[in-house]
Amino acid sequence: MKKFEYFGVTADIGFKAYGKDLNEAFENAGLAIFNIISDTSDIEPTKEISFEITSEDNVSMLYDYLEELLFYHEVEFMLFSEFNVEILNNFSLKATIKGEEINWEKHTRKSEIKAITFHKMEVSQSNPVKIQAIVDL
Repeated sequence: MKKFEYFGVTADIGFKAYGKDLNEAFENAGLAIFNIISDTSDIEPTKEISFEITSEDNVSMLYDYLEELLFYHEVEFMLFSEFNVEILNNFSLKATIKGEEINWEKHTRKSEIKAITFHKMEVSQSNPVKIQAIVDL
């Protein structure tokens, strides 16, 4: 099973992330957005950040999760390559993300993500679980 794939959107980029369960699909969504920013195979998981979020539904939880990833990217000046997500009851999740500080001499600079959008965002708990989102470049 593939972890994620991209689809074209005018001035933006969309992705679909997959997983055997919701946890793995969210983890692969994190991997998908950081592969837009850089090549995650070059990012060493040397620093760890953990956070928790609570939302009103699965789509909002996905949006909040992706926003939190971008927040830590921008505030900590980091790139991430490993994502561990545990979805709890009542649309809450715990996440631990691992990566390293950005070094553009080491890391490949791809596209800057300006924002996460709700446009066409989906969370489908079929088999496999599928997540779809669009990011503003």
